[in-house]
Amino acid sequence: MVDMSNFIAPRSDQLNADDLLAGPLTITISKVRASEGTPEQPVEVHIEGSNKPYKPCKSMRRVMVSLWGADASQYVGRSMTLYRDPEVQFGGMKVGGIRIGEMSHIDKDAQLVLTASKTKRAPFVVKKMKAQVSREPVREEPAALTPKEAAEMIKQAGNVAELRAVFGEVYKHFPAYDDATRDALTDLKDAVKLDLTEAV
Repeated sequence: MVDMSNFIAPRSDQLNADDLLAGPLTITISKVRASEGTPEQPVEVHIEGSNKPYKPCKSMRRVMVSLWGADASQYVGRSMTLYRDPEVQFGGMKVGGIRIGEMSHIDKDAQLVLTASKTKRAPFVVKKMKAQVSREPVREEPAALTPKEAAEMIKQAGNVAELRAVFGEVYKHFPAYDDATRDALTDLKDAVKLDLTEAV
């Protein structure tokens, strides 16, 4: 008698289908290496932020090679969304298995024909992963002072300390000016220095 429970118990040393009962999981690959496990699981796909590698079945390895090429070193930094397919069978039983639903670094959705059983082949669709939207806040640059505004601020300065403060404010916006405006402000600053020297 073959006890099939030996073949469906979750393994703590790798990602398994039961880990995806709560829903799909998007992973980023940190490295790929040959496994020291069974011949049925010759490859370990290591995941950023997890110590449980994904060991793809032969069908999913064919998907990866078809869409990403044979050089596994190129997979590092790429992403996939994995999901649990309850229809996957082993030894005639539906035990569930991990399938790839989405992949980054593909131009469009892809349809492949994979072996479903010894006598049957079936289409399998992998979707192009949507780009993740950055959630970082947009940083607004301060509005650049016009040369006229800068000149007015300079005129209103009553002493050297105030002039230094004014030019400190003006030069916060210096990178936003075009070359002509930068030159004009530099000339203005130089002229003010000369005036100050003469006044002293």
